[in-house]
Amino acid sequence: MAQPKIYPSNDSSPASDFGLSPTEFTTLRTASTQAKALAYCPYSRFRVGAALLTSTDEVIEGANVENASYPVGTCAERVALGKAVIEGHTEGFRAVGVSTDISPPASPCGMCRQFMREFVPLKCPIFMFDKDGNYVVLKLEQLLPLSFGPDQLPQPGELGAQGAGL
Repeated sequence: MAQPKIYPSNDSSPASDFGLSPTEFTTLRTASTQAKALAYCPYSRFRVGAALLTSTDEVIEGANVENASYPVGTCAERVALGKAVIEGHTEGFRAVGVSTDISPPASPCGMCRQFMREFVPLKCPIFMFDKDGNYVVLKLEQLLPLSFGPDQLPQPGELGAQGAGL
């Protein structure tokens, strides 16, 4: 796969390709950047903020939260999605924004990509913002090709893969 294009911070035109207005794009970028300021990352000092745009145009933010036992930390994307779920949003996300303090922009880690797959449509744009607001945008299906998600599992009450009822 070729390297994705990095768009300058003042160019919101790719957002319209995903049905987002310039205002919605700016809101997503601002929210993910503001969330980054709330990160608890005393060990890595790598701040990450995330923002989700819901189908009802609400914005839900999250920031990474580290722990002295490194694997116990939680990424910003998963914090935002967990918050969304407990607020009643389990589907219909229109866009995801992720902001970091580095350049070029960083993409969500593999665990976050799989976590997003549970709730975020494969065609959903993931906007990845760098320290200057420049960004890359890819669909979730581009970040997680050949993905495995809830649609591959039997529904409750159906026979499972081994023939056992769930």
